[in-house]
Amino acid sequence: MNEKIKQLTQILRDSNNIVFFGGAGVSTASQIPDFRSANGLFNERLNRTFTPEQLVSHTFFVKYPEDFYQFYKDKLIYPEAQPNACHKALVKLEQMGKLKAIVTQNIDGLHQMAGSQVVYELHGSVHRNYCLKCGAFYDAAYLLEAPGIPKCQRCGGVVKPDVVLYEEGLDDEVISAAVSAIAMAETLIIGGTSLVVYPAAGLIHYFKGKHLILINKSTTSADDTADLVIHDAIDKVLAEAVSSL
Repeated sequence: MNEKIKQLTQILRDSNNIVFFGGAGVSTASQIPDFRSANGLFNERLNRTFTPEQLVSHTFFVKYPEDFYQFYKDKLIYPEAQPNACHKALVKLEQMGKLKAIVTQNIDGLHQMAGSQVVYELHGSVHRNYCLKCGAFYDAAYLLEAPGIPKCQRCGGVVKPDVVLYEEGLDDEVISAAVSAIAMAETLIIGGTSLVVYPAAGLIHYFKGKHLILINKSTTSADDTADLVIHDAIDKVLAEAVSSL
C-alpha cells in the first residue's frame, strides 16, 4: 500500500461524517463511458454534426426528438452495467456509519443498485421516466424497447427521461439536500470527476470541513486546495483504502 492510500485510510478511520461527490469516472469501471467521449451524431436531414452536449440539450429534445432518443438509448442507458469496487466500497463505508451521503452527477443508478441508501442524483436517473402529459411512470426497459419516440400507454403523450438536460435547471430539493450534506461533512471525497460541469461542480464550495480529498485520474481545478490528491482510478483507490479499515 502506498503512502497516499495509507493516508486516505487513516482519514477514513478518523472520520465519522463523510460525504462522497462523484462523477463519470465512478462508472467507467462498470463499462459506462463518459458520454462526452461519444462521437457526434451526423444528421443527414440537417447536414450537420452535433456535439454530445447538444444531443442531450433541451433544445435538441424539443426540435429533434427522434434523434435525441436514438442517441439517448445508444449512449446513456447501459442495462447490463453492474456496480464496481467503488460503489461497493461506499456501501461498506455507509454500513460502518461513516458515510452520510453520496452526491452524484451520474444517472445510471449504480449506487442504489450496490445498496447505498442516501444518494442525491444531481442530474436525475435513467431508471425514472415520466409521461409529459399525464405523469405516468415508466422504467428504463420500457424506454429501450419503445420504437422511435416512446409514447405513454395511457394517454399517448411523450415519455421523457427524468434526467436534467443541458439548458434545464437542477432539482431544487436535491440541490438543497446535497448542499446541506456537504456543508455538514467532516470529510469530503471527490472522485471520478474533472469538476468542469456546473452548477454541480460548484457545490464543493459549500464544504467547510476538515479533510478535502480528490481522487481522479487527471488533474482538476480543486487539486491545489485539497488536503490529499490521488491521481488514480477511483474504484482501485477506494477499494484498497476501505478494505484496510
